[in-house]
Formats: sequence, structure tokens, C-alpha cells
Amino acid sequence: MSRTRTALLAALALTAGASGTALAVDPGGVGTAAVPCTVDYKVQNDWGSGFTAAVTVTNNGAAKSAWSVKWSYAGTQKVTSGWNAKLSQSGTAVTAANESYNGTLGTGSSVSFGLQGTYSGSNAVPATFTLDGVTCNVDDGSGGPGGPTDPPPTGGARVDNPYAGAKVYVNPEWSAKAAAEPGGSRISNQPTGVWLDRIAAINGVNGGMGLRAHLDEALKQKGSGELVVQLVIYNLPGRDCAALASNGELKADEIDKYKTQYIDPIAAILGDAKYKDLRIVTTVEIDSLPNLVTNVTPRPTATPNCDTMKANGNYIKGVGYALNKLGDVPNVYNYVDAGHHGWIGWDDNFSSSVQMIKQAATAEGATVNDVHGFITNTANYSALKELYFTINDSVNGKSVRESKWVDWNRYTDELSFAQAFRNEAARLGFDSKVGMLIDTSRNGWGGSARPAGPGARTDVDTYVNGGRIDRRIHMGNWCNQSGAGLGERPQANPEPGIDAYVWMKPPGESDGSSKAIDNNEGKGFDRMCDPTYTGNPRNGNSMSGALPDAPVSGHWFSAQFQELMRNAYPPLS
Repeated sequence: MSRTRTALLAALALTAGASGTALAVDPGGVGTAAVPCTVDYKVQNDWGSGFTAAVTVTNNGAAKSAWSVKWSYAGTQKVTSGWNAKLSQSGTAVTAANESYNGTLGTGSSVSFGLQGTYSGSNAVPATFTLDGVTCNVDDGSGGPGGPTDPPPTGGARVDNPYAGAKVYVNPEWSAKAAAEPGGSRISNQPTGVWLDRIAAINGVNGGMGLRAHLDEALKQKGSGELVVQLVIYNLPGRDCAALASNGELKADEIDKYKTQYIDPIAAILGDAKYKDLRIVTTVEIDSLPNLVTNVTPRPTATPNCDTMKANGNYIKGVGYALNKLGDVPNVYNYVDAGHHGWIGWDDNFSSSVQMIKQAATAEGATVNDVHGFITNTANYSALKELYFTINDSVNGKSVRESKWVDWNRYTDELSFAQAFRNEAARLGFDSKVGMLIDTSRNGWGGSARPAGPGARTDVDTYVNGGRIDRRIHMGNWCNQSGAGLGERPQANPEPGIDAYVWMKPPGESDGSSKAIDNNEGKGFDRMCDPTYTGNPRNGNSMSGALPDAPVSGHWFSAQFQELMRNAYPPLS
């Protein structure tokens, strides 16, 4: 018995022909030109416990250099092998990505692949297919692609840069806290990220707004234009393995709980048709994958927790699963955390980190097409641009790279690092148009300590230290840094290859407590948040540079907020 689903329609009437091959019926004369893509899935052979299927994909949209088709089975079907596509499966969800030789898919062109699988019970044809996140089968009402009556891309048609031409959601909860601070009204209308840092945050914590409440508010703010909502996906098992302040609620082995109780509910809410006209940016699991490069054995900065997470693979699985499930929602744009230049910029970390992200982006049914871009400097302090020295400078025959501050890093600031990271990602197989975000919420480093010119050329350390914008004691310091200031205000397309400067970390929210504080959020005490701490190998055994009297991470820290405003650069008016 042969079965088929031709993805020209949302629902198909199937009538068995004399040969046993089902025929697709197109009621109402809906033409393929009005459909963004079609998928024809035919079960060619079925022997009761196994089957083979042939799949043909037709692209009616813009030409592609790579493609990914996804569907979910309703039963127990398991794909065991395939040909002419790279097939992977997680649970019921299947992803078929192009091989190196058939990635080109022009407008109106088709590509075919096949698979073999097993099952028990029924072997129903999948109900819905997507091509690169766009749902096939459905008439988009445009009268055909590329015509003069086509509407602008909305409701799931991804754009190259979601921030371009769009407003960005202002979180009313953060805005109210900022506005309540003296002088805070100067920035309380700025967009910031919404942090989903535990399962309870999905429905709202302590009477606060949950995910649906934020999305409903975003629809009100949207009006008739485009609007971006920024979400931080941050709840991996064994989270933040190299630190303690942001340890999460899930234990190292609770990957199934992460999938079913955290990612799946988020994906279900984001997939609600009510929110289809929002551009939803997800920043996926900060401080996770880079740790598997820099903080594992045999590195001197290794921690037992990071060794555990590399061995059990749950960071890779968790990020892959998140990319897969969230990437299935057509109006979601996944940006994966890429650390920052003072963490990943060294030669032995740089390419390895891109490779680690790619490993996650091809796990658990995900593909590189589920990654729209990367974000750097999330919740960190690295200067956007070092104005008064470059990596190519030398003093008395010594390179800037030999200075104690740069310490052989290849990058001096976040902009040069982000642009280089983008190029390396494209070289290693991510889309050549992949975009970058830079978190500028706390990297302004203004105020009286900001240098006005280069340092003296007495020696390379004097030159660098006298002229550097980043005034931290060591670039490995990350917790509630003294002297920091607000950075560039959020904006789209600020530099080539950069989709936006964003405030993903809401200014005024603590990085961690200065001393141990009991809490029910699973957050530990990290000595890097203690201003008396003299350091460890990860910060060159330097003082922590942290502010005193800080609350638990994520809680409001008024003194820090005031300091960020005082030291803002560009200055606040």
C-alpha cells in the first residue's frame, strides 16, 4: 500500500488509484504558485514493521544554497537510513538536510531524497512539513511569489536581519524598576532581554509576567509595524559549570526535564498563531558551549563540573534540542551565545568554539539552518571598540599581544572579535549571511577614568594600560564590575556583519551576590562576586573588581544601576 502527502494544501483528500498510489486532490483550484513550498511524501513499500519513503521538495520562494526539511511522525516511526539527504531524528521530530552536492534549490526547483524506517502500529503520513522553518502545504494568499501584489514578509517569513526596520520590545517590569531610580527615566524606555532562567519563569515568578504575558504586551507595543521580542533561553542542566553565581535548577543529568518541562512549553507558546507577526529573537544558553572549550581538562582553567558536562554531552544535546524545537517556529530567530573576545579570542579557543557550536547545531535534529546568528558579550563588560591601540601595534619591538592585558589574545575588543567570529562561522559551514549581536548593556566604560588618548610608549604595558577603554583589573573578571558604564544604545545595523547592538542583560540586575545568601533559585555563591577575593587562574589570580553588597544574581542592584548611568558612554543627557 503506497501512501502520499503532497504539501500543496493544509489538508488533503486522498483517493486510492488502481495502482495503489494515493492521489492528491486540490479543491478550489489552489495553485502551487501561491504556496511557498511543497513536499510530496510517498510511502513506496510497507511490510508491516518497516517501510521506505520517497520525498520530493519543491521551493517556490527565493533560491537557496542550503535547505532543511522537518516533520514529525504521529506514531512510532523511526528513520534507520536515508539517501540524498542527511537525516536525523529526535523523538518524533525528523530533520532532512541537504548533502554537499544538492544544497542548491532554485525558485521553482525540486530535490528528492529517500529514507527507510521501522514502526509498530500505524504508519500515518506526516501531517505538516517545513522548509527552512516555513510551513509548506499552505496557500499564502499572495497570488504567487515575486509578484507585484506580494505583501511584505510577515507571519513567519524570516528576514535577513530581524532588527532592521523594527521596534524592539520594552520589558515593562524592567522599565518600571529603571524609572523608579533617580535619573532612570533617561533609559527606562530602552529594550532589554526577557530572561527565561528557570521553568517557573515560563508562567511567571512571584506574580510577575510569564512568557505569554510578555508576548501579549509585545503585540500591544507592536501596533502596525514590526517588533522584535528578545528572549534569553537559559536553563541547561548543570548550568554555568565554570562558576557558581548563576548555577541553575536542573542537575547535570536532567536533560529530559530540560526538554519536556522547559524547551517544549516555550516552543509551544512561541508557535501559537497569535504571535506569528512578532519577530522573536532567542539567545540560546549563554556561558555554556564555550565552557566546553576553555574550562575542561587538560586546561589549567578546568573545573570538575565542566568536565562532567563535556562527558555527558548534555550541553550539546540541550542546545541542539533548543535550536531544533525553537527553529521550527517560522518567526523565531535563534542566536547562539559565542562568549566574548576575552574568553574565546585566543588562537586555541577561537575556531574550536565555532566547531563546538556547530556540533551542537547538528545535534538532536538541529541543523546549521536553525542558527540565525550569534551573540557576544552577553552580560559581560568587554569594550566594544578599543580606540587607542590595535592588535598590530608594537612598542620598543614588543607587540601589543605581549602585553599583560592582551596576553596573546588576537582581538582587543568585541567588534573586531564578532566580525571575525562571523567569518569563521561561515567558513565552517554556517550560512554566509549569518548575523551577529553584541550586548552593549554594560561595556561603555565612560566617566572620569575613561582615557582620552593613547598611553605613553614607555613600554608595551604602559602603552596598553594607559589607553585601554576597558578598565577592569583583568578581562577575566565578570561579576558586578566596579567602574562599568552603560554602552551604546540598542540599534540595528551599526556595523558590517552586526545585526544589532542589544541590551540583552538588563542593566541593574546583579551578576551574583557579594556574600553567600540563601535562596530557592539554585544560585550559589561565587567568590568572583566578592570584592575581597584575590582570584584564580581564570582571572590571572587578580582581585575580582566586584562591587560590594550585591544581591543574588538577577535581583535588582540599585548601586550598580546608578554607577552604570554615571559611567555611561555615550554619556546620558
